[in-house]
Amino acid sequence: MSTYQTMGVIVSNIEAITPKIKRFTLIPAENTQLPAFTGGSHIFVQMQDGDKRYSNAYSLLNSPCDKNRYQIAVKREENSRGGSAFMHDKVIVGHNLIISEPNNLFALVPEAKKHILIAGGIGITPFMSYLHELRQKNSEYELHYCYRYPNENAFSKELMTAEFKDKIYCYISSEGNRLKLDTLISRLPEGSHIYTCGSGSLNNGVKQAAKNAGFPAHQLHFEQFAVEDKTGDAFTVVLAKSGVELDVDSDSTILQVIERNNAAHVESLCREGVCGTCETTILEGEADHRDQYLSDEEKQSQTSMLICCSRAKGKRLVLDL
Repeated sequence: MSTYQTMGVIVSNIEAITPKIKRFTLIPAENTQLPAFTGGSHIFVQMQDGDKRYSNAYSLLNSPCDKNRYQIAVKREENSRGGSAFMHDKVIVGHNLIISEPNNLFALVPEAKKHILIAGGIGITPFMSYLHELRQKNSEYELHYCYRYPNENAFSKELMTAEFKDKIYCYISSEGNRLKLDTLISRLPEGSHIYTCGSGSLNNGVKQAAKNAGFPAHQLHFEQFAVEDKTGDAFTVVLAKSGVELDVDSDSTILQVIERNNAAHVESLCREGVCGTCETTILEGEADHRDQYLSDEEKQSQTSMLICCSRAKGKRLVLDL
């Protein structure tokens, strides 16, 4: 089970990047250096709003060489669960926040001959730190940045004036300019790795284009902080330590049902299958894994699961709770 160290930070600056996106600069609350991080890392920001508590994951934007601050971008979601609205409406300069230490589930692959970065909308955020690291290492790379409307181009002006501007290609779909994934992937040199962060449709498009081109699946890497679908067939979950049996309906997660019935105490920092804090041992049955935390080998072993998002493959699941 994953555990995270937390620390206090102060919001030193807030910038409106687009009408819906703000960049927050965070500095240590005490006279200390922030923990080092690598390109593609994220932190969890814990927010307390009255009796409500939120915890959201955000990619670090700034250069990993910058040890005095962290920068994150927050898009205000229309159907916010509370976190993005809190950051936009209630956090001001000077505000104290609690964050986790950086973690990286989307790191660059050192042996890649060329790095192809594909971003959709706010999915540009993990690549901001990538670009600094790739330039520093003198690596071969390209960034392909797709967005729908000109006013949704978070950081594009900034990127196009940076040292790596000649490596960046932008696509605005509302103007008929779309990234042709089949063409891009079919022309990649051997040993390339593709990193994608964006909508589910972008991820699926990359997977399909890679399949069409015979591109090796193990050289594809994806990041998505929100699980798009946590629903599925209803099933029964048994908590072995107490013997309690609970019905998990098609629209609820195991964690939600456990909390609703006060059946057990389970830590869960992200609730989106990213942090691993709710990892639970499987005693009987098989999980339908929906998380990004466990490796393919760990998922295949069916020894544990993240109950904030994953479901049961069958009608009954026994957990070590």
